[in-house]
Amino acid sequence: MPSVESRDPRMRTIVGEEAGCEKLAEGFRFTEGPVWHAQGRFLLFSDMPGDIMRRWSAQDGVTTFRQPCNKSNGLTYDRQGRLLVCEHATSRVTRTEADGRSTVLASHWQGKELNSPNDIVCKSDGAIYFTDPTYGRMDVFGLKRELALGFRGVYRLGPDGKLDLLADDFGQPNGLCFSLDERLLYVCDTQHKHIRRFEVWPDGRLAGGAVWAETIGEGKGAPDGMKIDAAGNVYCAAQGGIHVFATDATCLGVIRTPEQAANFCWGDDDLKSLYITASTSLYRIRMQQPGRLSY
Repeated sequence: MPSVESRDPRMRTIVGEEAGCEKLAEGFRFTEGPVWHAQGRFLLFSDMPGDIMRRWSAQDGVTTFRQPCNKSNGLTYDRQGRLLVCEHATSRVTRTEADGRSTVLASHWQGKELNSPNDIVCKSDGAIYFTDPTYGRMDVFGLKRELALGFRGVYRLGPDGKLDLLADDFGQPNGLCFSLDERLLYVCDTQHKHIRRFEVWPDGRLAGGAVWAETIGEGKGAPDGMKIDAAGNVYCAAQGGIHVFATDATCLGVIRTPEQAANFCWGDDDLKSLYITASTSLYRIRMQQPGRLSY
């Protein structure tokens, strides 16, 4: 069972103290980027060091979806149901077309190769937002090579294909998610162990960006994958597990995980299952509060 560290009475509405933590699969090198396919009832996730994108379903268990996968990290779907992939080894954001072809959406900023796109979300207007830290230029998690850019940024790829740099003052930007009304964008900084909050302008640009919350706690990990639930609570994989924040930035508690949690998503028909990619394994926890799809 997961150990639920409650820091606020509201945590009881999120997950029960006796919630079971089910290990669905193990034996991976480092899991990341889970995304639930609602129509197909399956989960995709990345095993970066293994250079394999894997598929899990209740019917088939774990199978290979793509190998090699350019050491993919963050995954999501666009508004047409096409898979969007952050590739560490190639420093690209790609889209998988209906016929299986891979289309490069972003690879350079002002003629210089991106660092290594890490995590990704798609807004309701079709715009794609992604973070670009340097982890994919390290051994194991990517392909070791020199940096071309002197900063770690957050980008927006418009429906027209235009790439815009939205922020360049992060230590290591990582997970990101929109508020329910998409007027706010939360982006965590792994290096500084905090979450920043931006206002999203009608044209897609960002304003503000002050520190909204810090992840405080014991255990392995640092701010990584982020999502919101159906009530707008913000979840962030960080030290010791998954930290849950109310919209007023109060940390309601931490869902402690057996291994270091890197990312997670909601799935199953009622969106009450939290699928967690944690180091060498894939876990599932049944929640009381339903989540929402990140696309």
